[in-house]
Amino acid sequence: DEPSPSDSVTETAMTLPSESRVNMHAIITLKILDYSDKQTALIPDEVFDAVKSNIITSINFSKNQLCEIPKRIAELKEMVSDVNLSFNKLSFISLELCMLQKLTFLDLRNNFLNSLPEEMESLIRLQMINLSFNRFKMLPEVLYRIPTLETILISNNQVGSLDPLKMKTMENLTTLDLQNNDLLQIPPELGNCVNLRTLLLDGNPFRVPRAAILVKGTAAILEYLRDRIPT
Repeated sequence: DEPSPSDSVTETAMTLPSESRVNMHAIITLKILDYSDKQTALIPDEVFDAVKSNIITSINFSKNQLCEIPKRIAELKEMVSDVNLSFNKLSFISLELCMLQKLTFLDLRNNFLNSLPEEMESLIRLQMINLSFNRFKMLPEVLYRIPTLETILISNNQVGSLDPLKMKTMENLTTLDLQNNDLLQIPPELGNCVNLRTLLLDGNPFRVPRAAILVKGTAAILEYLRDRIPT
């Protein structure tokens, strides 16, 4: 078969400079720097170069093969509030991420993380962090020192412990997802975290509270735990 005209157009598009891979429409109209689902181990410089003088509020580098966070992410520290680095191969968080002073939403699920750097406490506007499907064995200490956090999603890890006394100081925390972890016991003092509206504990090996309590919802779980605090 002879190639049709449309085939040759496609071929030409593929051979354009790599900046053509950058979604300029998303940058200019949606304020998103999107370089997701490329299965790449490195974010090309031209992706950051494409921002130029535009304002960017969101970064989406999900579904790649990133083993580290691009250092040039720090160039956007004055404007970015939403970062998606999910479905990569990150085993550590670089300090460049901790420079994003306006960061409010951070998605790190489906990586290889087992710790977070202490420097993350400088993220003084962070409201939501998604750490699901990683390798945490405990709730990272630094999270207790980010008072603005409202939502912590850390399901499907190996979390075996948490500190209810430190958690009680997190007055803005309303959602805590600890499903499918390795919690052998739930500390009764967690019942004092009365600001929690959603506490998800299914899929852990603890014996109490029993399933009959869990299905009644967060308020019932917290009340049950409070009743078990030693006096």
